[in-house]
Amino acid sequence: MSKNMNGGGPAGGVYGLAFIGAVVYYIQHADSFLVGLLGVLKAIVWPAMIVYKLLEFLKM
Repeated sequence: MSKNMNGGGPAGGVYGLAFIGAVVYYIQHADSFLVGLLGVLKAIVWPAMIVYKLLEFLKM
């Protein structure tokens, strides 16, 4: 038996494009290699930071 299991659909593509954009932004604004590396790490977790700030703003 074979089941056709698709991934996350268009949400994965949107996250991928946003990740690439965030990496480019952080690397362009980096003054050193370590700051650029930190920017790549920030690009990975930026959705979590946005949700946290939104919930903090809404006081939930």
